[in-house]
Amino acid sequence: MSDVKQLPMVGAPDPELKNSPIFDDTDADELSLDLELESGVCYFNNSTYAIGDYVCSGSEMLRCEERGVWVREGSCGH
Repeated sequence: MSDVKQLPMVGAPDPELKNSPIFDDTDADELSLDLELESGVCYFNNSTYAIGDYVCSGSEMLRCEERGVWVREGSCGH
């Protein structure tokens, strides 16, 4: 897998900063659409990421999902 690009390492979510909710992949189908999400972007420690972007938070790989939430996609290999 030499074509895998380096994902941004964002660290742990800081509760003092703006962060979108993080869900497990199995929970994503059960998200209630009335949760005032629907932002069109994901936030992680006050930074914005586009729908479809991936980041590494510690050892977890997160994907920005259509409703403006992070979904765990697995682990980030080092």
